Amino acid sequence: MDSLISANDVLFVLIGAIMVLAMHAGFAFLEVGTVRKKNQVNALVKIMVDFSVSTIAYFFIGYSIAYGVNFFSGAEILAAKNGYDLVKFFFLLTFAAAIPAIISGGIAERAKFNPQLAATFLLVGFIYPFFEGIAWNGHYGIQDWLLVTFGAKFRDFAGSVVVHAMGGWIALAAVVLLGARHGRYGKEGQLHAHPPSNIPFLALGAWILTVGWFGFNVMSAQSIQGISGLVAINSLMALVGGTLAALLLGKNDPGFVHNGPLAGLVAVCAGSDIMHPMGALATGAVAGALFVWAFTLTQNRLKIDDVLGVWPLHGLCGAWGGIAAGIFGAKALGGIGGVSLASQLIGTGLGVVIAIVGGVIVYGGLKLLVGIRMSTEEEFDGADLSIHRIGSTAED
Repeated sequence: MDSLISANDVLFVLIGAIMVLAMHAGFAFLEVGTVRKKNQVNALVKIMVDFSVSTIAYFFIGYSIAYGVNFFSGAEILAAKNGYDLVKFFFLLTFAAAIPAIISGGIAERAKFNPQLAATFLLVGFIYPFFEGIAWNGHYGIQDWLLVTFGAKFRDFAGSVVVHAMGGWIALAAVVLLGARHGRYGKEGQLHAHPPSNIPFLALGAWILTVGWFGFNVMSAQSIQGISGLVAINSLMALVGGTLAALLLGKNDPGFVHNGPLAGLVAVCAGSDIMHPMGALATGAVAGALFVWAFTLTQNRLKIDDVLGVWPLHGLCGAWGGIAAGIFGAKALGGIGGVSLASQLIGTGLGVVIAIVGGVIVYGGLKLLVGIRMSTEEEFDGADLSIHRIGSTAED
């Protein structure tokens, strides 16, 4: 395999890394457009700094846990194969850094800044790569057991479960431990609306994510030889299905419409390389409907104040994507095959359990040790004060 790696492969993976890096701007603007205006600066700073902390955690710890590779060799060794191993790290880092970016949207407007950075380090350094190593590097023999027992390994081509479900279910634990924003629910449980502060910013974030997703999915092949137009078209069909389902069930609400394509894209990641485009369309449509239903349920009935709906969008739609790969990837439904529904159910369930347990340990531990929620004064002021006032002078 090493002898087949070319400079073209390096460029291919590098372009993918850059496209997924750009998606972090999408996460930022989606959050900026959804939160109240007084919290916009906090959201922008948090996404940027979270990415930087993620890089340190993944470079020194996480990548080694997942793949048994470290970067303590000399530069001459690292530059071998045109530096392919380095750009592969860069590409996979952008996936790992999506975990705190996802969580950020759920805990927005009341989470302390510094404890969140600590959570980012722990999640990207330890929790995420633990499951990443199981799913994508065969750790602990789980994939081999699934192959022997059910005829196929757990398949997650571009991270419906490894990235999105992990991020969404960790976020659920964090959101529950934080509690709702002050004023979100009345004494008798009635919902007080906090409408999006800027629909154009929200739409911009959704569009950046949608475009970048073609790097997220297609470049997951990680080589020119492995590239498939099927992945691109399945991504397209899934985003269309998610958009139209969200439009219909969300009754033309712009927030639902712009999250619809993201729901579809989250769900299609796992099986985008083996589904028929009609299966991808159905997968996206189910995801779009699932997001609208689950977002409404969590906010109105369960009283879970998940600001951007990251648990419905990433947690539930990601889990659905893992299962959908086992359904629509089957030859009986027009797929390429080589997938087992039982393996998909077990692998997805394992990812969800690790995410919940990891989220409770990290955020529960930080809550006990240092606290994870702003004071009431800071929350009403608009953000963690040290971030809200960046750029101000003493005279201000």
